[in-house]
Amino acid sequence: MRIIYNTCTDAPFNLAAEDWLLHNSDADVFMLWRNASAVVVGRNQNTYSEINADYVRENHIPVVRRLTGGGAVFHDLGNINFTFISLNNQAGLLDFRRFAGPIIEALNSLGVPCKFNGRNDMVVGESKISGNAQHSHRDRLLHHGTLLYSANLDSVSSALRPSPAKYTDKSVKSVRGRVRNIVDFLPQPMPIEAFIDYLMRFVASDQPGGSTCLRPDEITAIDALAEERYRSWYWNFGYSPNYAFERSAKTPGGVLEVHMDVREGIIVDIRLFGDYFGVRDVVELEDMLCGCRHERSALERRLALVHIEAYIQGVGERIFLDCLF
Repeated sequence: MRIIYNTCTDAPFNLAAEDWLLHNSDADVFMLWRNASAVVVGRNQNTYSEINADYVRENHIPVVRRLTGGGAVFHDLGNINFTFISLNNQAGLLDFRRFAGPIIEALNSLGVPCKFNGRNDMVVGESKISGNAQHSHRDRLLHHGTLLYSANLDSVSSALRPSPAKYTDKSVKSVRGRVRNIVDFLPQPMPIEAFIDYLMRFVASDQPGGSTCLRPDEITAIDALAEERYRSWYWNFGYSPNYAFERSAKTPGGVLEVHMDVREGIIVDIRLFGDYFGVRDVVELEDMLCGCRHERSALERRLALVHIEAYIQGVGERIFLDCLF
């Protein structure tokens, strides 16, 4: 097994690294890595229905879709991610306990009474400290999980707190639960770097050789994949299942109701109802928005030369854009 400590903290790169290693590694892999602040959504989720779009935008938090299913999670440098890649999964089965086992053993050895619970979680008592997910590719299997070590739990709740009434779709919804940090359960607190080192050595104890880094040629290939997929709007947002968006907002011009249908991230129909006034027919504005990405920057460009108040008196571009998310 190849043991890798990936020190990069860029979420698109790190998710691309998993993807590339799954498809190209010539040995089983165990990898530890961390992301700077980022929201990571499951493969089958509607991105906008999982995130607090205003909080994410205002705090410049990247949103990235991963290969595996499951729910949305917030990553920061207090969260440690672990990845197992197995080249021999001929049965084609998802087996969470097999890969969670070494992590649970390591935590138990430190005095943390962790156990596997339900479908894909690790818990201490009633508190979740780790979520796990898997993806298979032919005979290969990717298993990864989070380890909440000293994460900012306020940011976790803020970034993943959308308004559930806005979006109607058939995507997989995240299940919010009580979460705690591992550091709260350690009999002897230790810096996160020491914990990472301990975990690496524990998992590698029966493996020949020490940990390695990604090679320069691998980094080049992973960078290319990150640019092509994990930094692309289409993968992170447009790949979302089709959805309907509805919002009612009180504006300086009156109540504005937005009803929107989105297909592959593109607005295909939008209706703007309300008790507002305007000197121009709002149908013109609706027609301008159809065919645009449901993405704030794309809508800003589309509306750059449009005088919104001509259609909805008292409502400027910023307020109008806020109503579309």
